[in-house]
Amino acid sequence: MIGVIVNTIAVIIGGLVGLLFKTGIPKKIADAVMVGIGLCTVYIGLVGTLKGENPLILIGSIVIGTIIGTLIDIDKRLNVLGEDLGSRCKTSSANSVSIAEGFVTGSLLFCTGAMTIVGSLNAGLSGDNKMLFTKSMLDLISSAMMSVSLGLGILFSAFFVLIFQGAIVLSAQLLQPILTHSVISEITCVGSLMIIALGLNLIGIAKIKVANYLPSILITPLLCWIEKII
Repeated sequence: MIGVIVNTIAVIIGGLVGLLFKTGIPKKIADAVMVGIGLCTVYIGLVGTLKGENPLILIGSIVIGTIIGTLIDIDKRLNVLGEDLGSRCKTSSANSVSIAEGFVTGSLLFCTGAMTIVGSLNAGLSGDNKMLFTKSMLDLISSAMMSVSLGLGILFSAFFVLIFQGAIVLSAQLLQPILTHSVISEITCVGSLMIIALGLNLIGIAKIKVANYLPSILITPLLCWIEKII
């Protein structure tokens, strides 16, 4: 779990650094930086989608996963959680919404990439934390930049990182037979598509409820298994 803990601390430190410098950065610069981060996020997502080998699995995962996520309304539940965290910090209603946005955006960005899954599996199976340490450095920089525009919510997303990645590490032995190289590639493709959607949100040209797509990641291994036995 050392890699997960380091990753969590990195997000918190990065978020704190961003908050410290936030007051001294003009809004137009912060907005421009946010668009730049959004563009980088779209690029990262595009690169990740190329790892997929079967478009049918991508389409099936997104369609089925989105139906499930929309019925559950994961996006709303995460936003409610973010708003609750904001209210506990005794902020105004507007700030609570901002905290919710930062919490959801940070949680998705830090947890839907390939490095999250592969790095957590490596840590759980062999104790190899190198990939999580590398991810921690990237998340440190990202959280610092994002907290300038999205504020305190980025800090709270660190707890989602701890829970999500920690769960993968602790269940790695059980997941190993399921998450083969080909399955991880397809999961990476699906997760990267969500990262593209997240990037479009950051740029401000879309308002996609990305969290409602999260079940797609769970559907992907199932569809890969069905493809294998057909």
